[in-house]
Amino acid sequence: MPSIKNPIQSVANIAEQLHTCAQAAIHKAPHDGAIKATREQFGLETKYVDLFIQFIGATNIPKMDVLGTADPYFHARLDHKLLYVSSVQCNTLTPVWNETWQVKNVPTSAALSVVLRDKDEGALTDDFIGKFETTVYPGTKEVEIQGPVGLRHSKRGTFWLKIESSPSRGDPNLLPYLFDGPIHYSRHSSPTVGALTKLRDDRLYSTWKIYIKGIPQIFGEQVQPWNRKYAAAQTIFQGPTSLAVRSGIQAGHRMLYARTVKNGFGVIQSSKDVINLLHGGTHRSSADGTVSYAHRIKPAVYTYIISTDDESLRFSETGAAFFVDFASKHALHSNCAESVRYSGEFHPRPVGGWKDFSDNLQDDEVNWELVIDNNSGTYSPDPAILPKVKEIIELNFFGFQVVALPHDDPELKASVDACRAYALSKRGVTEHELQPHVTEGEETLSHRVLMGIPPGS
Repeated sequence: MPSIKNPIQSVANIAEQLHTCAQAAIHKAPHDGAIKATREQFGLETKYVDLFIQFIGATNIPKMDVLGTADPYFHARLDHKLLYVSSVQCNTLTPVWNETWQVKNVPTSAALSVVLRDKDEGALTDDFIGKFETTVYPGTKEVEIQGPVGLRHSKRGTFWLKIESSPSRGDPNLLPYLFDGPIHYSRHSSPTVGALTKLRDDRLYSTWKIYIKGIPQIFGEQVQPWNRKYAAAQTIFQGPTSLAVRSGIQAGHRMLYARTVKNGFGVIQSSKDVINLLHGGTHRSSADGTVSYAHRIKPAVYTYIISTDDESLRFSETGAAFFVDFASKHALHSNCAESVRYSGEFHPRPVGGWKDFSDNLQDDEVNWELVIDNNSGTYSPDPAILPKVKEIIELNFFGFQVVALPHDDPELKASVDACRAYALSKRGVTEHELQPHVTEGEETLSHRVLMGIPPGS
């Protein structure tokens, strides 16, 4: 939160970092590895459960700034294998989340670790509030939040959660710690939005992150490395200047995907939720005034990656302004990862295509599908894996049909052209909006990176 920083809290952050480093040195052997060795030594069988975790909320969180209260959020991990990131609760010392996390094939010996932080808009790092660790045994839990070791007033409030468990089915040794929903998403507004003088459509300045399930089961160990034959990728990943290039892209990524109080959060539970994600757009006409298409599916092309880091689907409109001056759109989304699960572009269309569509039809009167491809020079993903990408998207986007086409398929080009033609002729989209561009009065993301402006400023 934007406010005067508390010097005591800065000391707390430093103490927490030192404590974390010390603990990492002490516990250099992995927690689960030690348990496995002990079980093997005594001939004990590891039991696995499927977990339903409800993060209810917290009470008595301390004020984190001299002025104001706190904007808390948390990270939760199971044995450092799987990560859950909560929404940000604004201006409260008694946050209520009521967010759920389902994970299959978890050892009954697993530890659930939670770290709470205070979101500080415009700061390079967020203040550490406290942390706790608990077992995955079922029941409603009231856990004390512990602040930095060695400081007075180390108790930082109480966290409430509920855990339900049931015996795992099948052979959990093959695929342990499987994320099983719900499918949470966050929408992040680009920091360049605040510098715009005339904002036509804020979707052009947004990124989405969706935590999807099914990746280990469907992809296995398959990843797509960066394309060593692609000149733009070479500037990012090899050569004497690549470190500087990566640093700039990674700084841009942190800005685009920063967790802030302005983020939108939600859960995908039906095809209607997917349709709502694809809504947006306005058409300005001097004769008719402004016609809003905020509640219609926008004919647009999106750039996407499926991450190897956190198994998330990340995307934005291909014409997004923040891509200006960056060597690779896909590297900006992947945070310069040397490999991704997959990458390319996708666009929505009514079954039959945009060329036969009319705005006289309401969106709920037609069937919709996503056309997804492997159009990514940075990673040049294998087109033979497209059927798996189709399976992943259909698993997570309930009730949505998916058409997977390689980037050089003539059908793909015809579909993209029809999508963009409809946007130009029917929705008031201008030609330059179809590609990365800068609007008059806009401060580019690359300029903010160059100036070292923190995320959220």
